[in-house]
Amino acid sequence: MTKTRRVFTKEFKQKAVELSNVRGNTQEVARELGIGAELIYRWRKEVRHNADLAFGGNGKAQLTPEQKELARLKRELADIKMERDILKKAVSIFSASDRKSTNS
Repeated sequence: MTKTRRVFTKEFKQKAVELSNVRGNTQEVARELGIGAELIYRWRKEVRHNADLAFGGNGKAQLTPEQKELARLKRELADIKMERDILKKAVSIFSASDRKSTNS
């Protein structure tokens, strides 16, 4: 028997966090909403970390424009390093074959 994963809307999460902050008793709020208290704690942490980007959806962390640019630059750097390494190997292969042909 498989369990289906429950999906909560952004608004539900925000209201749950607000309720837990106002009441102060997260366990009680969780019981009333029919969810685990650890979910509310996780949602509170996400809001505390970055309220504007909290609850982006589908398990993907929302990134600021600076973080997106940094990730793009890291990918580009990795690609360029790989190209450089390939070219180094090609040069060494062709240089070795040139040496063999001139020595005979």
